[in-house]
Parts: sequence; C-alpha cells; structure tokens
Amino acid sequence: MTDRTPAAALDMPRLQRLLGSPDMAWLVDRVAERIASGTEPADGTATLADPSPAQRRALELLLGRPPGRGKSLTARLPDIDTVLRESGISPEGLDAAVNALRGPITVRREAEAAADRAWDSALEPLERLAADRPELTRWLQQVRATGLLKRQAANPASGAELAEQAARVLSALPHPGIVRPVFAAQTVGHAHALDDGRPLTALVLSAIRSHAGLAATDTATSEGRRGAWAAVGVAADDLSSRILVLNVPPPHNDSFLSRLLTLGAATGQPLVLTLRDLNSLPTPTATDRTIAADLTGTTINVCENPAVVSAAATALGTTCPPLVCLEGTPSVAANRLLRQLLARGANLRYHGDFDWGGIRIATSVFNLAERCGTPAAPWRYDSSAYLEAVARKLGTTLPQAKPRDTPWDPDLRHHIETHALRVEEEHVIDALLTDLTRHQT
Repeated sequence: MTDRTPAAALDMPRLQRLLGSPDMAWLVDRVAERIASGTEPADGTATLADPSPAQRRALELLLGRPPGRGKSLTARLPDIDTVLRESGISPEGLDAAVNALRGPITVRREAEAAADRAWDSALEPLERLAADRPELTRWLQQVRATGLLKRQAANPASGAELAEQAARVLSALPHPGIVRPVFAAQTVGHAHALDDGRPLTALVLSAIRSHAGLAATDTATSEGRRGAWAAVGVAADDLSSRILVLNVPPPHNDSFLSRLLTLGAATGQPLVLTLRDLNSLPTPTATDRTIAADLTGTTINVCENPAVVSAAATALGTTCPPLVCLEGTPSVAANRLLRQLLARGANLRYHGDFDWGGIRIATSVFNLAERCGTPAAPWRYDSSAYLEAVARKLGTTLPQAKPRDTPWDPDLRHHIETHALRVEEEHVIDALLTDLTRHQT
C-alpha cells in the first residue's frame, strides 16, 4: 500500500474542481493504474487520443497554460505533480491526490504477495499433518503445485478452515469398517461434509489417490470413488457395501453371521454379506493375537466376477473350496472379511480379469495381504496363464487405459501391453473350476 496524505492536508474543493471533474477522469485513470502497477505516478507522460475541447480546457485550467493543439492531448506528469504541491492543493503531490479522489489504491504486487503469504498460512494444518505422516508429503507438494486448495476455497480464510478439516479427516484414516456419514460427523461435525461434490471431499480424495497411486480418472465414477474410500476403510453405508461368498468357514461364535455362513455351507449356496452382517466380527490388527488361528493351512480363493461363484456353486455345491468374489473394486465389506480370514490364519490366492482394471484390483488384494503379514498368491494370474489364454485365441481387444505394474509377476504387464488383449474370468472359467474341483472339500 502507498503512503497517503491525511485528508486535512488536502484542499479537496479545489482538487475536485481541477482534477476530479469528468473531463479529467482519463488522466486520473492513467495515474491510478500506474500506482496499482507499482510505477512512480509522477514520472513520464499521459496521452489521450482525440480529446474533446472540454478535456483540453480542463487540463489548461489545471496547468495554467495551453496544453498544445495536436490531434492528441499529452500531459507531463511531473508538471502536474509540481502544480499540486506548489499550489497547496495536494502538498504530497499527484500520488496522494489520486488516492484521495479514488480511495485507497492497492499496489497489485504487494496485494499478490500478501495473498501468497495468506495461502501459505492456510496450508499450515496440512504441513503439520505431513510432518507426522510422511507418506502425505508428496501429496502436499501436489496441492501446492496445482493450487488445489485455492480452487476449492473462496479465500485464504475459508481455505485455512478447509485445510484444518482435511487434516482432521486424513489423520483419522484409515478407519476400517466405518460408514462415511458417521465418519464425517465424528471428524468435522457434519454428516454430509464428505458427500460427493463437496470441497472437503475433493481435497481428501486427492490425498487418498496420491497415497494409493490412483489417477484422477480412477475416481471419476461413483464406483471408482467408492473403491477409493473403501481402500481406507470407509463405506458409503453398511448395507450397500457387500461381499459375495461361497462356503466360507464361519467364525466360532453364536453370531448371526456364524449361523448364516453355516447355513450357506450346509446348502452350498452363495451368500451376499453386507458390512452390517460383518460388524459382529472384531477388527484385527497387524499384531492381533486374540483371534484364533483356526484357518491355518486353509486357502481362500478370491475372484473378481460373480459368474465364477455361480458356476462353482452349480458344479460343486457344498464341496466347493471357500470362494470369495469381490465384484470389482474391493468394498469395505470385502476388505473387512479378507482381513478377518487372514487373521484366522488363512491364505489367499487371487484371480481376476486380465486388464488394467483387474490388475488394479489384484494389486489392492496383494497389498492388503502384505499389510496383514500373509502375502497372497496369484491364482492362474500370471504370465503363463495369460499367454496360454492368448494362444487359445481367447479374449477381446483391450480397452484404452493407463498400464499398471504387476509386482507379483513383472513380465505380465509387458505381455498385456504387447498383445493388447483383455482376458476376462468368464473366458477361463473352465480352468478355474478344474482347480476348485481338484481341491474340493
């Protein structure tokens, strides 16, 4: 901001008459712009093309002499500054006079610097969070580089409030087995604060994507967003989050879930379990020793598509080995059940579609098992199985999508990129049923 002369030091009546008239507005505009741009207001000249006679007379009245008779009107700003000072109209010169006529004029460079400082200050809650959670450091750098907080908040003050809320939400993640409205109410006091389309949701989802290695396109759909939330344990609600199972061993208690799984295994019928059904299960941790390891040596087969479960139930019924179907991106219910089975000593083996979406789902399952201390194994989900399917001329053209690494078999990504064929589970369901038949209970 520029220094300003106190109003009492200005002769406002004379200033308004000589410089504040409509015929001098063009000159005041030019000087105001020089002040805002940080340029010395009393240096150089100001020129007006095709002036009216009244504009010429107004400048002549201010300067006390004719300004010239050319096609344009040129005023030397140092001359006007001198006139204002020596006449006592504005003892502090042209700068103070224009500020008095137009109100305080902000120097843009100073305003931008102040705004930058304010936005930096708004990010402080996220900086404190990243100091405690180093895995969020790269995300915070992205927030700075992309101006994400600025895009979600109207000003630094609301940005600081939004950052504080995001820090509270992210500090509570992951939070296995909670529904989003309850989680939002617990963390920021508003059950709908994390609904789709909210600024807070955009900020939190960007952090989840960064940590999980997801692209923005991965959460462009409602299913993708549910999957991202599920990766940190948060469900939309406890009824729509579900998992499809066949002959999964029940826990040794008298819960509704235990009775339901026992009935399903006795009849060989697939069951759809909701998160609400699974809420009777304790939530295991990496160091949990309170859950009996009654499934040690048991393999839980995990697939992606319901068609596999339907075919297995029809062909094998009660003798089918335990089978869990994710039906796409693992839900909170799916993750809850898989963690529980791993805590009980089970091993997982996974099969899914050979496409980039299937690779993403497989990666999430392998990562979950790794975190639980019992790495999962691929089930006909490696290079040899893919190449065998290609040799049998199975599959369809692979849709365009971002390729993904396959850490359990690094060559698999190369083969999928090379052949560009999508092999769905339905294409190889006969081989999967052969495996299940060989290991039937």
